[in-house]
Amino acid sequence: MTTLRVIVDQVIAPVPGGIGRYAEELTRQLIATAPAGCDVEAVVSAAPAADLAHLRTLLPGLAGLERLALPRRELALAWQAGMARGASQGMVHAPSVLAPLVAHDRFQEPGRQTVVTVHDTVPWTHPETLTPRGVHFHKAMVKRAFKHADAVVVPTHAVAAQLNDIHRFDDRLRVIGGAPSGRLRVPVDADLRAERLGLPERYVLAVGTLEPRKGLTALIQAMAHPDAPQDVPLVIAGPDGWGDVDVVGTAERAGLAADRVQVLGRVEDADLAVVYDRATVFVFPSLAEGFGLPVVEAMSFGTPVIHSDDEALREVASDAGVSVAREPRASYPERLAQAAYQVVNDAHLASQLAIAGPDRARMFDWHDSALETWQLHADL
Repeated sequence: MTTLRVIVDQVIAPVPGGIGRYAEELTRQLIATAPAGCDVEAVVSAAPAADLAHLRTLLPGLAGLERLALPRRELALAWQAGMARGASQGMVHAPSVLAPLVAHDRFQEPGRQTVVTVHDTVPWTHPETLTPRGVHFHKAMVKRAFKHADAVVVPTHAVAAQLNDIHRFDDRLRVIGGAPSGRLRVPVDADLRAERLGLPERYVLAVGTLEPRKGLTALIQAMAHPDAPQDVPLVIAGPDGWGDVDVVGTAERAGLAADRVQVLGRVEDADLAVVYDRATVFVFPSLAEGFGLPVVEAMSFGTPVIHSDDEALREVASDAGVSVAREPRASYPERLAQAAYQVVNDAHLASQLAIAGPDRARMFDWHDSALETWQLHADL
């Protein structure tokens, strides 16, 4: 039996974020698509028993769940220093840069290989939007990947080009995108959920972890701009991140009335499906992305999408969304406001986007991503 050992620690992180969802969905499909004679084992830090039980529930069919000796933070430091001999054995797939990267020769050690996933190049292009510790860790791990990874998965061709400008991975790069979660389905009690969440009849929606890179400050300023649609509020869904993104304070400073912004916080998948489905328009103003999963999720529901002109977002959305230039940065909120007004008030444009979105979203599928991942390991 050939075992693929997947590092799933991000799934049980305090703020899993997009990478946690990516790791969960990919691992679930890797289990479902495992070729004959292959199985999948999960590897995590020294997590509590409750987290391990939660992982087994999320990922049925795991052949095993290896709990390492070190807690998450200490494990990251150890792997950054190259102390990962035991964890690096066998066929390892890391859905992030948290990986046991050490010197090895897969030709001399058949069956031993390490594949790492780099989701974006934000630590180099927009380091000010991350914590200094996060920037240092990411850069250090990508440097280790350049030395020791057998292959590096990236979510878009945009990230592949950017990463290759930093380190010449060349033919070690493989583009494998993400996809909407199979659990994002509008439930039968959608009306009750919408009422419980207090969703307005019409609203502009933003989804994502509350952190500086996501551009929520610009969107809040946009909704306060005279060019924005005045009859629809802004609804924000997503967990707290870092950087003290103060939605209420930002809205007050921008002059956006309290009744025109609603923060839902972290919501479960069934609620999120309702929130996406009922939005008048979804806006993703992120300053830098590697893929932008919420864009594809919103499109899958037929919700018109507005996004920034980040290269990866333009690649993922193609022509199925409205792209807004981030530069010059000072007038970015104004352009977002104008785009929101146009989509909210132009029924023909909104209808076109509602048709194009689902067609584009169907291009992304976790089943296909898993098959491509198995093929990558087979090619190695």
